[in-house]
Amino acid sequence: MQTPLIGVSTYMETDVRWGVWQHEAAVLPAGYHRLVQRAGGCALLLPPDADEQAARIVSRLDGLVISGGPDVEPVRYGAEREPDCGPSDAARDAWELALARAALEQRVPLLGICRGMQILNVLLGGTLVQHMEGHRGHPGVFAEHAVRPVAGTRLAEVLPGPVTVPTYHHQAVARLGDGLVAGAHAADGTVEALELPGAAHPFTLAVQWHPEEGEDVRVMRALVEAARTAQSAPGAQTAPAAASAASAAPAAG
Repeated sequence: MQTPLIGVSTYMETDVRWGVWQHEAAVLPAGYHRLVQRAGGCALLLPPDADEQAARIVSRLDGLVISGGPDVEPVRYGAEREPDCGPSDAARDAWELALARAALEQRVPLLGICRGMQILNVLLGGTLVQHMEGHRGHPGVFAEHAVRPVAGTRLAEVLPGPVTVPTYHHQAVARLGDGLVAGAHAADGTVEALELPGAAHPFTLAVQWHPEEGEDVRVMRALVEAARTAQSAPGAQTAPAAASAASAAPAAG
C-alpha cells in the first residue's frame, strides 16, 4: 500500500521575499507538511484554484487538511461584521469551502486546523463568535492551554485525556453546524474540536488549536491512518447525511 497522499490547503501572500526575489506566492508554514510527514503521510500542498476544480483535486487525495489562517468572512454564516473581526480573504474562503465540501461528498478523510475547523462549521450551517480573549499570545506568539476531550468521541480515542495544546485564535464556534458534535472543550467552555460522528463520514475531525506548532502527532496520525484505510475502499458511496448537509450549505463562490 502506498504512503497516503495528504493535501494541505495553502494561501496567497502578495509580498513574499526570498534571495533576490519579491513576488506574490502561495505559501504555508513548514510545520504543516512536516507534521504530515512525521505522522506517516506524504504532503501535497494545494495552491488556491478555481472552486470548480476542488472536486477533481480532492478525488486524487487520500486525505485533506484545511489549514489555519484569517477570519472567515461573516457573510458566510449570515452575520454582520463586528468591530473586532479581523480581515477576511473571500477567495480563500470560497476555495477552502469548496475543498471541504468535496471531501465530505467524496468521503475523503478530512482534518481542519484552527480556521479549518471554522470553515467546516460554517460549511455545515454553523456560526462563529467573532472575537474572544484568552486563546492567543502577543501578535505572532502562540499561547498554550489545556483542552479536555469529550468522552465517547473519536477525538477521545485519539487523545484519551486532557492535553496542553499550542493555540492562536480569537474566533470560535458559536452554533454547531448540522451533524457536528463537540469533541473537546477548553476550561472556559470554548469548543476546541468538532467531528461528524458514526457513519456520517469515515473521518471528519477538526481542532481549534495548532498541532503543527507542537510535538504531538496523534491527531495528524489519526488522519493519515484513516486515509490509509480509505485507500483499501475505493469507490465508497457518498454518505447521505454529510453530502446532504454540504450540498444544502451556502454556495462557496
